[in-house]
Amino acid sequence: MPTPLVDTLDLALTRRSGGVLPGEHAAPGVGTGTELAQLRPYQPGDDVRLLDPAATARTRIPHIRLQVPERILTTWIVLDVSASMGFGTAARLKSDVAEGVVLALGRIATRRGGRVAAITTGRPQRFLPPRNGRHAGIALARMLSEGVELDGAGAAPLVPALHRVGRLARHPGLVVVVSDFRGEEPFRGPLGQLSARHRVVAVEVRDPRELDLPAAGQLALVDPETGNLMEVDTSSPGIRRRFADAAREERAAVAGELRRARAEHIVLSTDSDWLRDLTRSLR
Repeated sequence: MPTPLVDTLDLALTRRSGGVLPGEHAAPGVGTGTELAQLRPYQPGDDVRLLDPAATARTRIPHIRLQVPERILTTWIVLDVSASMGFGTAARLKSDVAEGVVLALGRIATRRGGRVAAITTGRPQRFLPPRNGRHAGIALARMLSEGVELDGAGAAPLVPALHRVGRLARHPGLVVVVSDFRGEEPFRGPLGQLSARHRVVAVEVRDPRELDLPAAGQLALVDPETGNLMEVDTSSPGIRRRFADAAREERAAVAGELRRARAEHIVLSTDSDWLRDLTRSLR
């Protein structure tokens, strides 16, 4: 991945998540940090390492310096591994784009002491608890190496993964959902609940052939999640037009659901420079 683009994406997520940079977001209470919370006279039992030399010299009374602790941001990634993510007719598969997004966000999330956690859809769910440093990247790569669900294995529902993040993510953070948002799953409710506490970014991954059928004659199409077979005569302009209209309506409905859930919606495609598009969308 081009380092300058990753650095730009880092700054973009910093502005949006509100708490990645040290000292930029205050945690409750007092502790170790960079911002002064209180300067008061020393009391028996106080940590002598907190003594403030300047205030003590000025007043001739021992004073201690209490600071606002810095909150460590945890980035939660929800990854769709349903069989439909293994589709792709352009430069790469949708799962390839999703993998790149997860790895890039993992690198950024663990900078400056931050942590990253990940959970996948499917049965069973794959769960990576919050980690930081180099080990987080290794664990993410290992999780991604397991790939997507097999064709015909059935849908890998997104909603249970969203509910699990809602139960585990107790402190405000950043939640990134990477999916193609296919099917009629009612994700708006749990996504809206996450948005009430966290900053939520929905990264939708598309392939151009999901929006427009080519004039390729008689085709046998298989639903990757159900295994159902359908034969389509793509040489018919009417069929291609109805397909394109239905695809646009479906994508518009998904965008509306994400908007009502107060999630930031980013669309990436298998036929474009996904990292550049992601960086541009977050600026």
